[in-house]
Amino acid sequence: MLYMHNDDLHKIRHSLAHLLASVVLEQDPGAKLGVGPVVENGFYYDILTTKPISENQLPALENKIRALIKKNLPFMQENISIAQARELFASQPFKLELISDIETKGATSVDESLKQEGKNVVSIYKTGRFTDLCQGPHVKHSGEIKPDAFKLTKLAGAYWRGSEKNAMLTRVYGVAFATKKELDGHLTFEAEAQRRDHRKLGKELGLFTISPLVGAGLPLIQPKGAIVRRGIEQFLWELHKEKGHQHVWTPHIAKEDLYITSGHAEKFGDELFRVQGKEEKFIMKPMNCPHHMQIFADNQFSYRDMPVRYFEPATVYRDEKSGQLGGLTRVRSITQDDGHLFCSVDQIQKEVSTIVGIIKKFYKTFGMMDGYWVSLSVRGEDKSGYLGTEQAWTAAEHALETAAKYNKLNYKRVEGEAVFYGPKLDFMFKDAIGRPWQLATIQCDFNLPERFNLSFTNNKGEKERPVVIHRAISGSLERFMGILIEHFAGAFPLWLAPVQAWVMPIGKKHKKYAKEVYKLLAEASIRVELKDDNETIGKKIREGEKQKIPYMLIIGDKEVKSQSVAVRTKGKDKGPLKTKKLLAQMQAEIEKKK
Repeated sequence: MLYMHNDDLHKIRHSLAHLLASVVLEQDPGAKLGVGPVVENGFYYDILTTKPISENQLPALENKIRALIKKNLPFMQENISIAQARELFASQPFKLELISDIETKGATSVDESLKQEGKNVVSIYKTGRFTDLCQGPHVKHSGEIKPDAFKLTKLAGAYWRGSEKNAMLTRVYGVAFATKKELDGHLTFEAEAQRRDHRKLGKELGLFTISPLVGAGLPLIQPKGAIVRRGIEQFLWELHKEKGHQHVWTPHIAKEDLYITSGHAEKFGDELFRVQGKEEKFIMKPMNCPHHMQIFADNQFSYRDMPVRYFEPATVYRDEKSGQLGGLTRVRSITQDDGHLFCSVDQIQKEVSTIVGIIKKFYKTFGMMDGYWVSLSVRGEDKSGYLGTEQAWTAAEHALETAAKYNKLNYKRVEGEAVFYGPKLDFMFKDAIGRPWQLATIQCDFNLPERFNLSFTNNKGEKERPVVIHRAISGSLERFMGILIEHFAGAFPLWLAPVQAWVMPIGKKHKKYAKEVYKLLAEASIRVELKDDNETIGKKIREGEKQKIPYMLIIGDKEVKSQSVAVRTKGKDKGPLKTKKLLAQMQAEIEKKK
């Protein structure tokens, strides 16, 4: 197989963006061009069209691009003056705006490839009859692009320069690879990802609702979804209660002063939801930690009490941009399985090790431990924007790295990714189709205890400042639930499945025994439904598989006679099983969280 360097692939994708703009202009000469950068796996071009483009037209545009590829058109770069550029792009208002930025600022915030700092010239590329404002790089000629290794995939709306105040352009997306085999692999992956899309499955399986009246990013969890959510919460509590954690509860708002003291008011800025009371200003809490600091502060702890561990699955609120919201994975109401541990410096390693053990058990249960890695996120060279002293940061970073080594974590040090109050360990896990997700996190904080003047009495009878360890195992319950829906393609393991079994009599004469089976399972706390309507058994099975029911229990003459059920699970018939034996099997599967 031919190896292609990423730089070469970048040139191909960038060149395809130009060819795309060229064929759109050919069929719509009045179109106004925005920008056409390279993105992950491909490219796009933003265009203000006079003739609307539909997705049905994408194959025809692809064919026109392939025709240009076969002509071996050269990509020729030229530097021209600002005046010449304005004349050349006189009919292209977006290009003129970029040219003005280059002249006044030396660069454009939209496309850094146009950067011409300190020069009174701009770079253009000519390809056939098409010319674009661009510094490259590109292929030498279009023949270097394999005509069967790219595809135009979709359309989207995009505001010019990302501002709602500007014109809405049509964004045409494409993907491109070095070979057709790689393209086919990518398209297969994308089709599987689309099949697993939690927004699609969430609607089909009745798990959650997005209501325009409630608002974007504020999902409503349906009864079936609530079962999944409670199951995750209960599992998390099981893992924590034996480790000395204590449940706490805090309100959803607090006075503005709390977040001014913590630093969150300044850090989150316009992401905060602000509430004006009759006399005081409040903030919908963006984080739980300042509240937990107040609980700790209201107690008189000694070294004998340490560590103190608080656990609270609590909802926080952040005013994310509407264009960034999607299903459960990006929301404005974020339920964190939050925990804060208050300890002494010499207890950090042990506490972090305990949390690591919880994380490993949690993700092993969901089959997500293969290929995991951990980012030790620390400050970068620019130290501005971080709270706390150099000494505190050095101690915190050293403590986390020591704990990572002690626990033999597959970690790497990543500069510039720390949170504003301390370094952190971010755990990256892959789902069933190999997509990476940042989920669990452990953060070491010497700063907030200082800002809130927290202390405990040490073994010398002196006041000592505690260290706070922030940790979340699932990250956010909404996001994790969305990831799980896609990870399992909606077919949850038995212990999490909203409905665990259907009892399905074939005919009227089998209904009496079917009700007995249903009653036996229901009394044993199995989430079971009796499907005794008059539909054919084939139709019931098809509907059960569509609804991802783990166990379909079919009852006919043989089953009534032998006091058994015919079991169908995971799309396969498993044959007859005595009812009580089936119940024991299901209970063991639930208990072990298989």
